[in-house]
Amino acid sequence: MSLAYRLLRRGLFALDPERAHELALGALRRRLVPDSRVETDSRLERTLLGLDFPNPIGLAAGFDKNGEAIDGLFRLGFGFVEVGTVTPRAQEGNPRPRLFRLPTSNALINRMGFNNQGHEALYRRLVERKDRPGLVGVNIGANRDSADRVADYVAGVARFADLADYLAVNVSSPNTPGLRDLQEETALADLLERLVRTRDTAARRPPLLLKIAPDLDDAALAVIVDTALTAGIEGMIVSNTTTARIRVKDPQAEETGGLSGWPLMRLSNIVIAKVRKRAGKRLVLIGAGGVFSSELAFIKFAAGADLVQLYTGLIYEGPGLPARILTELPPLLERTGFATVSDLVGSDTDRWAKARL
Repeated sequence: MSLAYRLLRRGLFALDPERAHELALGALRRRLVPDSRVETDSRLERTLLGLDFPNPIGLAAGFDKNGEAIDGLFRLGFGFVEVGTVTPRAQEGNPRPRLFRLPTSNALINRMGFNNQGHEALYRRLVERKDRPGLVGVNIGANRDSADRVADYVAGVARFADLADYLAVNVSSPNTPGLRDLQEETALADLLERLVRTRDTAARRPPLLLKIAPDLDDAALAVIVDTALTAGIEGMIVSNTTTARIRVKDPQAEETGGLSGWPLMRLSNIVIAKVRKRAGKRLVLIGAGGVFSSELAFIKFAAGADLVQLYTGLIYEGPGLPARILTELPPLLERTGFATVSDLVGSDTDRWAKARL
């Protein structure tokens, strides 16, 4: 963490977390955050999902739900940015307060509830920046009061297929009652079959990725991976926040919602490795959960992630985190004997698949 951000963070952490988040988005949108991109290093480039990623470090969904600061986020150095979760109709989400810092644990708890401005607002912003550089994924969800949640996901694929570089299907948020039921085998098979069919009839056919919860036993995880493979989707995002309270002692730890940040790191690595063992190379895996440094990104790649996303790390470490990871990864690869990040991926999968919390 830079000294400048250390000082700024004191002020931001004195504010309500959601208000601080709004200010950060506004600063990125208005180009008030210094450009911290680093020169592209060929050792970090990846070609996956039919896309050329300049580097494997992405922003996870939830930070920029409505696509308001995409270009500002790319100026931080991200190789890809995921916006959303977006639902067909705008919705307020859950009552405030709904976002909580756990500073002694480097974690957050959120119960936002898919607060967003809806499909049309995001679609207009994506149209406005259509010819600008940068890979943008769109994370789609269902309205809380929807009579047909599967239809909401179908609508998301239909609406954003012509603009999204990939589509992430979020059935794993713990903050919309009943949403995680869509991870059950029959429901998931029906959902993915309909989404693939909708995507395949679109003028553009962006890859589909399923975002899963980390709170799954081995049997349920195997069913989800097999169902994803049978449906023919291209990848998975591992993982969303957890409802467990792992190694957290902060006063806010008992707040309802999903836990993200440092305490999620080990759990998400274990799930990544188990998915990699089950799927082999048939799915592209994006690893998310607890990335605060180049070393932690390195570990997540070794566990089996092809690409890595972060969000909570940005809150605690500041906007220079992506550039710092990208600067430090190449020498870290050299010291450990890996020519490229691609060579690193999956090098420690077997150990992580057997690890315990």
